[in-house]
Amino acid sequence: MAKRYEQYCPMAHALDLVGDRWTLLVIRDLMHGPKRYTDLVERLPGIGTNILATRLRDLEGHGILVRRTLPPPAASKVYELTDYGRELRPAMRELALWGARSLGPPAEEGELFEGWLANAMDVVIARLAPPGRFEFRAGDEIASLVDGEVVDGPIEDADVRVAGDPDGIYALFVDRCFDLVSVEGDQKLLEELLEVAPARTEVPVSA
Repeated sequence: MAKRYEQYCPMAHALDLVGDRWTLLVIRDLMHGPKRYTDLVERLPGIGTNILATRLRDLEGHGILVRRTLPPPAASKVYELTDYGRELRPAMRELALWGARSLGPPAEEGELFEGWLANAMDVVIARLAPPGRFEFRAGDEIASLVDGEVVDGPIEDADVRVAGDPDGIYALFVDRCFDLVSVEGDQKLLEELLEVAPARTEVPVSA
């Protein structure tokens, strides 16, 4: 049993429910729809299977997710957020926006999990995006924005298409640098999108 804060405080209570290591990342992945246990193992490299099983059991016990069986022919068991669990989305977006301002570019390719581009679009800019159809390609990852909604993969009739490696996409959104990407279509609309992306924060380092 994880230690609890033993404080009558809504923040302490929230952390009692979702503050353990890996818990918010499990919820992050379930925000994009139901997942099998094996899907979560693949999307969370480094998590021990015993830890994942414990987190899923705790989240189910707190009413944040449910376990159900898909109808035939799949008949797989999946984990899915409840309405209560999905209500964490605004708080997780604000936390991600705060983290994005000092995250920096990926240091290694291994840091990028499958679906990272769509996840970044969803938590950082989707709700603030101007109307339009945007397609982004970063290496093997493709994610799109259609009128503020994230779409996994490419789209037809995109207003603007952007392609580059992960460093190039990072430089575009954080530094507003177009040098490392190729852009097809409405660059002015792309510039409108970039205006809503969070500005980088220089974190002070103590001497």
